[in-house]
Amino acid sequence: MPTLPPSLSETTATLESATAAIREVVTQRLSAKVQDIDLKGEYPAQIMHQLGRAGAFAHGVAPAYEGTGLGLKAAIQSIEEISRVCLSTGFISWCQIACTWYLQNTDNQTLQANLLPDIATGRKLAGTGLSNPMKHFADIEKIALVAEPVAGGYCLNGLLPWVSNLGPGHIFGIAAKLVDSDDYLMALVSDDLAGMTLRCNAHFIALEGTGTYSCVFRNVFVPESMVLAVPCDAYVNRIRPGFILTQVGMGLGLADSCVELMRRSNQRLGHVNRFLDDQADDIAADVAMARDRTYALADQLNQVEGAVDTQLTREIIQARIAAAELSLRASQAAMLHAGARAYIHGSPAERKLREAYFVAIVTPALKHLKKMLLALQEPTLAPAL
Repeated sequence: MPTLPPSLSETTATLESATAAIREVVTQRLSAKVQDIDLKGEYPAQIMHQLGRAGAFAHGVAPAYEGTGLGLKAAIQSIEEISRVCLSTGFISWCQIACTWYLQNTDNQTLQANLLPDIATGRKLAGTGLSNPMKHFADIEKIALVAEPVAGGYCLNGLLPWVSNLGPGHIFGIAAKLVDSDDYLMALVSDDLAGMTLRCNAHFIALEGTGTYSCVFRNVFVPESMVLAVPCDAYVNRIRPGFILTQVGMGLGLADSCVELMRRSNQRLGHVNRFLDDQADDIAADVAMARDRTYALADQLNQVEGAVDTQLTREIIQARIAAAELSLRASQAAMLHAGARAYIHGSPAERKLREAYFVAIVTPALKHLKKMLLALQEPTLAPAL
């Protein structure tokens, strides 16, 4: 058998080499599978492993855990590069990166050492599982899981809807409210645990190939060794800014690809497209501005140890809002530039439009983000966590 080349995390990585390695997988492997992922709901497991070997998930991870140590800017660039071609794969890459972020920031060093290298390199795939908790902590919905302390760990019950990047043996994060307490725990789990069932009970207009399941917990024992934090107030505040900021990569990649579609349409329809309000150069300039701001915030966040101050948190939320709104605007412009050709099911512009709504709806959704922003401006509206 041929010898595999070393993974990027095993070599001296730079931003340039990191981007080049990911672009190669995207060009040679992912591009040909976009239609199957989007229209057939095919989960790109092998491509995810290849992206992991290229270092796509390792940049927010320290070299001691097989990370590149390049930081959140490089992580965002990875998501951006993948999302430019396929937002489904860009999203589950974000899921993977989010899980590395949980482990990079936990005080449970044994759990960190046992799992982080495999997840950072894509040898093991992983989801986030924090959609419901993030909404709960913003006073939007009730917590889905409850945890009862038992000997050696916790017993979990409840139904967690729509966790992505899942499959047999995949790891994902959860948060649960402790019974008879105001405290919460965060832990990592998988469907290997007795009493857990994965259910696929919904079909989506986009992002169908993302391994998205509902997770049923019936007396699931989670050992203390899998706990990320308990209580988890400080821990959630530590991970939330990176959780939000890395999502901006999806919006940047999508909007950038819409500019490319607009320019392609203009080769045939430029004489009439010039009458539309949003032009390719206008969108491109806004993407460049959003990209520069996001990268600067990522560099700032890399330097933070412990709690993130209110001003930086506010700017991160604003960057995520801008990514959602820019995605919607760019995808609509791409549709209008393409005209009737865009209205064919499965056309690139039609897919971008469906994907853009996901950027605006995925947790934290646009309305959720604006609620958070208001709470930072008016502290009496701030949630407990």
